[in-house]
Amino acid sequence: MGMHEPVRMPAVAGQFYSGSPTGLLRQIEQCYLSSLGPGELPVVRMDGPRRVVGIVSPHAGYMYSGPTAAHGFYYLAQDGVPEVVVIIGPCHQLVAFAPAAIQTTGSWATPLGHAIIEDEVATAIAEAWGEFGIGARYFAAEHSLEVQVPFLQHLYGDDLRIVPVMIIDQNRRTAMAIGGAVASALEGRNAVIVASTDLNHYVPASRAEAMDKPLIERIVALDPDGLIELARDPRMSMCGYGAVAAMLYAALELGAARGKMLAYSHSGMVAPMNEVVGYVSVAIER
Repeated sequence: MGMHEPVRMPAVAGQFYSGSPTGLLRQIEQCYLSSLGPGELPVVRMDGPRRVVGIVSPHAGYMYSGPTAAHGFYYLAQDGVPEVVVIIGPCHQLVAFAPAAIQTTGSWATPLGHAIIEDEVATAIAEAWGEFGIGARYFAAEHSLEVQVPFLQHLYGDDLRIVPVMIIDQNRRTAMAIGGAVASALEGRNAVIVASTDLNHYVPASRAEAMDKPLIERIVALDPDGLIELARDPRMSMCGYGAVAAMLYAALELGAARGKMLAYSHSGMVAPMNEVVGYVSVAIER
């Protein structure tokens, strides 16, 4: 095995985002410059304060959620450079047999190159909780983590080190266990946790905004228990609440003190549609 094997190949390049390096870089820049984005390109501050413990980032096609996602990465850029980024996302496929999955070695390929897995941290997370399914195969078709990676590569280049974690059972027990494992592995490290989620799915715009608001309030209040309880209401359709809760459980153990809502949008703001999906970007800080 080479140093960065196994390679997890992209599943949604050319669909959720451009499949060519130049096209993808242009698309990421357009997300930042969009009227729904921060309005300017990010500049990574090498000496930033490193207060951000985690961010919540959406994961639809860049055309739809990219500008909202860009607010979170813009905020990260001003905060300095993390040594490792743990990405926690939900599972949209059927890959059962484990409540959660992690890849501990290798890399993730995108059109921008290889994002290398920080194997020491990944192994520590895997060892802290014995129920992870381990390996690249769990992630083969999943887009929720993948769409975060090019934004991170755009910011940090070849210095980027990632740990991909997928929560399959989005219940409180699993979210707490993942949060605890991540917190124990990241204690004393310069790290950021990216939680990937969209908000409510396929509801009229006014209803999406009304239903998304209390979910965002729970996130900003650093209330993972409340978030899970609210998101499990059958009327709600937030796809990654367990991923966000896991990040919040970890962040609280790592000294998080406040949440900051950076941006909200829904797909109806990008293109006219009767039923929309909600997107939010939140920073969780020490």
